[in-house]
Amino acid sequence: MGAGHAHKLYRHGHSTVHRLPPHTKLAAVFAFVVVVVSTPREAMWAFGVYALLLACVAYRARVPAGFLLKRLLIEVPFVAFAVLMPFVAEGERVHVLGLSLSVNGLWGAWNVLAKGTLGVAASVLLAATTDLRELLLGLQRLKLPPLLVQIASFMIRYGDVITDEMRRMRIARESRGFEARGVRQWGVLAKSAGALFIRSYERGERVHLAMVSRGYAGSMPVIDEATATRDQWLRALALPCSALVVCLLGWFL
Repeated sequence: MGAGHAHKLYRHGHSTVHRLPPHTKLAAVFAFVVVVVSTPREAMWAFGVYALLLACVAYRARVPAGFLLKRLLIEVPFVAFAVLMPFVAEGERVHVLGLSLSVNGLWGAWNVLAKGTLGVAASVLLAATTDLRELLLGLQRLKLPPLLVQIASFMIRYGDVITDEMRRMRIARESRGFEARGVRQWGVLAKSAGALFIRSYERGERVHLAMVSRGYAGSMPVIDEATATRDQWLRALALPCSALVVCLLGWFL
């Protein structure tokens, strides 16, 4: 799990949140999302408190609001789905601004938007404060199946390699006057995709042979052992524990 694979979601910093061990942050985000999903949709005030908790985490992590909001655009397809629910759902209807909307659809749309947005925001904060290599180490520390961790590691390693290969092929096409303007150029693009697949497959074979020749037997060596103190666990679990209190109040109030 070599270094050098920083992703666009990561924001370099030295805050308290950045310094937390990766497996504590992974556990905290997972527990927070479970609590949010378990909250009754009728407790609308609870979701506002969850958003405030995430805002406090973003403030402690020194993650600007613009950085967070820009990356929340990834949930736009889910927003579009939620907007359609009041129109297509069945059941009791209400009239709003001349539109006939389903009551169940409105609650369902609110449920998807509120819980989905909070889950995505928590994931973005995790990615913004934890490097990819640290995330893999955290998954390894949490005893995720080693094969899955290795697959994720290889995907990260060679995603950049394949992307760079695609860039070189595009430059080669354009240097020969190629422009994809219509259906007639699809054949060239299909041949490029096939060539890219073959090159990637051959590269994978060479990498595997190189690893086997260096003693690879199905498991990667652990270079950095990620450990966490009791204080670090308490700091990381402050978010889901606070959310759990809010969830319980939402059920009983």
